[in-house]
Amino acid sequence: MTDPDTLSALIDVIQRFVAERLRPIEGLVSETDEVPGSIIEEMKQLGLFGLSIPESYGGLGLSLEEEARVIVAFCHTAPAFRSTFGTNVGIGSQGLVMFGDEAQKARWLPSIASGETITAFALTEAEAGSDSASVQTRAVRDGDHYVLNGVKRYITNAGRANLFTVMARTDPNTKGGAGVSAFLVPADLPGLSVGKPEKKMGQQGAHIHDVVFEDVRVPVENRLGAEGEGFTVAMRVLDRGRVHISAVCVGVAERLIADCVAYASERKQFGQPIASFQLIQAMIADSKTEALAAKALVFDTARKRDAGANVTLEAAATKLFASEMVGRVADRAVQVFGGAGYVADYGIERLYRDVRIFRIYEGASQIQQLIIARETLKRGG
Repeated sequence: MTDPDTLSALIDVIQRFVAERLRPIEGLVSETDEVPGSIIEEMKQLGLFGLSIPESYGGLGLSLEEEARVIVAFCHTAPAFRSTFGTNVGIGSQGLVMFGDEAQKARWLPSIASGETITAFALTEAEAGSDSASVQTRAVRDGDHYVLNGVKRYITNAGRANLFTVMARTDPNTKGGAGVSAFLVPADLPGLSVGKPEKKMGQQGAHIHDVVFEDVRVPVENRLGAEGEGFTVAMRVLDRGRVHISAVCVGVAERLIADCVAYASERKQFGQPIASFQLIQAMIADSKTEALAAKALVFDTARKRDAGANVTLEAAATKLFASEMVGRVADRAVQVFGGAGYVADYGIERLYRDVRIFRIYEGASQIQQLIIARETLKRGG
């Protein structure tokens, strides 16, 4: 999709959907820990599950910049709604889009784009979190199959997933990422099981699970890319995913700022709206400035990637700044709202909890710092 009018019309529809259908049920989703099925069906009809899937496979075929603009608009609501389709748009599908062969794409991408197939990205393990190259899940070649054994942790949408992109070690004698391969693993294969959803600090309605592989036989044709290429697949997927997550952070920050402005304009103390007090204005100004800077970083990095540039450094810097930014914005929002920000009625405390994960998943802030430093040193400044 390259027509600006079409993109603008899509964003307008999404903004109405967020305002009319999602924001009114944020509290319900938080209480029940579930996004209603009817809402998920509406998301499918809007094409949200196929934002990044090429048009030739039934998706909308958005560029990364276009996708980021859509996600910023969508995330003026609780981020758990985005998680419903986020893996289909990002880490759960993009390995297949970037590294899949034609048979794999034809088999899976149309149903991923429609939302019939839900995807999940299975990299993290108990001993392979930030040290993602230390994958211990094994994939042993046995004729025309690989046999997978191991346990993955904190896998988003695993309970709903029909298809996993799994990183497993095919060469136990090679340490680090070079011994890891990527596989497309259907959820209904014998030996694959999913644990109960974890109880989390925030983002109720979005679920993470352990995924257990016990002698799961995966056809050789389900390997994604060459043997030993899995870590490259994962890192390329994460580069892109970090820009997407940064757009989520910008959207939530814009929502929080708008809520602060509305509340500060109405709430009166000392006979006048608290928005007239300069210390309140300073918090709003700091939040707005940081959100604008993060938004500019998101779109600039997305444009560079769309043009074919290597954005490993820029994606890490964007994710570091945007995720830390939204945490500060949420903290200031609680302060602007005062006691009302600490209780559940206004939803500010919920968003405060929701955004905390952005500094951890798809690479913790400290990992982003290491990547930024490494890539800056490589480039000579």
